[in-house]
Amino acid sequence: MRYWTVDEARAYLPRLRELLDVLQRAAVAAGRQKTNGHGPRPDDDPQAAMAELAGHDIVVRDPSTGLVDFHALGEDGVVYFLCFRLDDAGLEWWHLPEEGFPGRKPLPRTSS
Repeated sequence: MRYWTVDEARAYLPRLRELLDVLQRAAVAAGRQKTNGHGPRPDDDPQAAMAELAGHDIVVRDPSTGLVDFHALGEDGVVYFLCFRLDDAGLEWWHLPEEGFPGRKPLPRTSS
């Protein structure tokens, strides 16, 4: 399992946004919903996007909203998630695995 640092995850955000856009367009197409003409593009490959994310140990929680978690390891040995949603301005949130999205807290995470 890969553990991401905040800096690594933030550096990956441009590529992450591209992949999440592909997944969102695929979700819209699967639901046959129209949203401002943002349907799939001919070069979209949602399976390849999911494979790339899985290859980086990025957990896709909800493709339709672009909700993902990056595994992270605190200096205190605690495993937690860096939490990102496509409409977030940047990577600014974290939560413990048992807390999920409702337990998001602003970065930086400090040892308890």
